[in-house]
Amino acid sequence: MNTGTLPAEPSAGPLAGVRVVEFTHMVMGPSCGMVLADLGAEVMKVEPPTGDATRRLAGSGAGFFALFNRNKRSLALDARSPRGREVLLRLVATCDVFVENFKPGAMDAMGLGVEALQRLNPGLVHVALKGFLPGPYERRTALDEVVQMMGGLAYMTGPEGRPLRAGASVNDIMGGMFGAIGALAALLRRQSTGRGGTVQAGLFENNVLLVAQHMMQFAVTGRPAAPMPGRISAWGLYDVFTVADGDQVFLAAVSDTQWQALCREFGWDDLLSDPRLRSNNDRVRERSWLLPLLGERFAAFGGGELARRFEARGLPYAPIARPQELFDDPHLEASGGLAPIHVPADASVAGREFATRVPLLPLTIDGARPGIRCGPPPIGADGDAVLRSIGYGDAEIEALAAAGVVRLG
Repeated sequence: MNTGTLPAEPSAGPLAGVRVVEFTHMVMGPSCGMVLADLGAEVMKVEPPTGDATRRLAGSGAGFFALFNRNKRSLALDARSPRGREVLLRLVATCDVFVENFKPGAMDAMGLGVEALQRLNPGLVHVALKGFLPGPYERRTALDEVVQMMGGLAYMTGPEGRPLRAGASVNDIMGGMFGAIGALAALLRRQSTGRGGTVQAGLFENNVLLVAQHMMQFAVTGRPAAPMPGRISAWGLYDVFTVADGDQVFLAAVSDTQWQALCREFGWDDLLSDPRLRSNNDRVRERSWLLPLLGERFAAFGGGELARRFEARGLPYAPIARPQELFDDPHLEASGGLAPIHVPADASVAGREFATRVPLLPLTIDGARPGIRCGPPPIGADGDAVLRSIGYGDAEIEALAAAGVVRLG
């Protein structure tokens, strides 16, 4: 990989030695950089001297910066100024991957378009994360919610006539993940060709992949898919029930074997022998009366008892958890799925530093989860080290800081 990297960190991961410039904001770009950083790449987040705007977001955006910018270094740089652009170009010349997620044309206007960067560094993998891939929509302004609405996901999530966005930034995060996958594929190809490449990922196209199963349902059956709250389930038992203690529990039996195990566990011989319920497809057809009946029977049990009995029989079940309750989830606790992290004051909308835990990438490599080497960086925390790694000396760094081109942490 390219030289000029900062000192390696212990247990850096399989991408140690890969040098990434992340020139992004919001969620899609930072989530791409987070994946690469968690896997061990040296990711330098280039943000304005005032800091990435997501550092200060409130409401549902209050956790954006703290989550998506761990394991990164911060270079606070006025990239719109000539001297700042020179710094960025010198940095790009030493890098393997450049990630950006600005509107089409914005990078060209700054003199940082893909052609200019790849002339400077022919081995560079350029990752552009956009609202839409090239086509009639490509200059539209996109958000996760925009593409969920126009891409069928909001229609499928809400009740009939009430489109509802999914409860997380699914397209931003998954779109960033596809950007990272594309970057890895291009780096692998570079080993044999010596050339970099261009990768693009789009929010809208990502959303289309998410609803592709419903598109194919229509192709196969000729009938439009109903929104999830009003859908015809593929399974006879696959629903949320309110039980004795007022809790809600998701319970399912998705095969004939599971249905038989359920009936035997609860002694429901009448259901087991009913010819109308012999197969899963039979039970799907009888859901109009079967589900209310099961609701009455499950209501006699508490959530804890149902969980124990379903677990013992290997039947699918789940309590209805809220996100904050996952901090105390026993599986995450025991498996190390949450890692300690320190959040600096300027990455917190509350304006104070604090320690918490954060979910790791949902994978293992050689049995280990890619971990947290450092929390989200304070603004400009690594500016001095990054500048030195690309050849700037003390006097030059002081001059850049005095001129407001860089902000040093």
